[in-house]
Amino acid sequence: MKKKWLLLFLFTALIALLVACSDTEDDANAEPESEPTSEETNEESSSNEVITKLSVGFVPSREPDEIITATEPLKDLLITELAGLGFDVGEVDITVGTNYEAVGEALSAGTTDIGLIPGGTYVLYDDGAEVLLTSTRAGLSIDSEDPVEWNNNKPTEAVDEQVTYYRSLLIAGPSEKGQELAEKVNNGEELTFDDLNSATWAVMSSSSSAGYIYPTLWLQDKYNMKLTDLENLVQVDSYGSSFARLAAEQVDIIVAYADARRDNVDAWQGEFSREADIWAETNVIGVTSGIYNDTVSASKNADNMTAALKSAIQQAFINIAQTDEGKAVISIYSHEGYQEASDSDYDKERDAQVLLREMN
Repeated sequence: MKKKWLLLFLFTALIALLVACSDTEDDANAEPESEPTSEETNEESSSNEVITKLSVGFVPSREPDEIITATEPLKDLLITELAGLGFDVGEVDITVGTNYEAVGEALSAGTTDIGLIPGGTYVLYDDGAEVLLTSTRAGLSIDSEDPVEWNNNKPTEAVDEQVTYYRSLLIAGPSEKGQELAEKVNNGEELTFDDLNSATWAVMSSSSSAGYIYPTLWLQDKYNMKLTDLENLVQVDSYGSSFARLAAEQVDIIVAYADARRDNVDAWQGEFSREADIWAETNVIGVTSGIYNDTVSASKNADNMTAALKSAIQQAFINIAQTDEGKAVISIYSHEGYQEASDSDYDKERDAQVLLREMN
């Protein structure tokens, strides 16, 4: 009986051993699972959204060729930053509008995705544009509404403090009329509207905060007049053109952002061929109230502009402004950094626009 059970046990063990050997042989002969290709690995690991092209528009506050050259590195900087924020951008296209309104209209139409535009331009086109960021810049060594302060403390220098506003200056040049008006101001005499009306002025387009809107408000506050009441008014397409005309004595007064003379120090004695420096030959005769800084605004109507992309663009510009290369790029607009903005930041600009419409 024991022998019978022993034989049964051995037979069962033999069957189990044969089955195990068969499984091992099948595993050895089986085709190995294929390794994923590099393309498949990349597809699985990359969850970035693809943006074929991102278009960025700049207003012509400097010479267009100068802006295009200075902002060329922004293309790769944006592509790199946005890739780290979830968006693979194939191409960044940078253009400079023929005037301020052209960039606002492109944002409204959705033909430009992002616009670097002044607050005045933004509020004119906020039906089709959404503010993402406001720029910050170094404050200036002078922040007074008294023009004599600016003339007694030349040259104007940058300071370390970052500010979110700037002023527009009425700047008299080296022409006989310009010097006459500057002398009156520096002697403590109040200019009359007739004094101002006897001069030739260069101004920017009507949506320019520093080059039109706030100087108009200054005239309204002091004389109950506006720029269009002046008899000798020349509209120019850039601040560079304004300074060129001032240096050539073709105009007596220009209106420009407060650090514009700093931006034209070299051109004054170089390209514009003046013998004395810009600080010796120009004087401030009027100072406006503070103007909220330029915006980075997004189109509400561009197909690309999702909420997620807008958020990524905000962070991308903030990051870019913290690098040396990025600082060099945005310095073309005297920007030094960015902070998130809200629509209500520009309510004072809206008040200015309402007043301008009432005066026209």
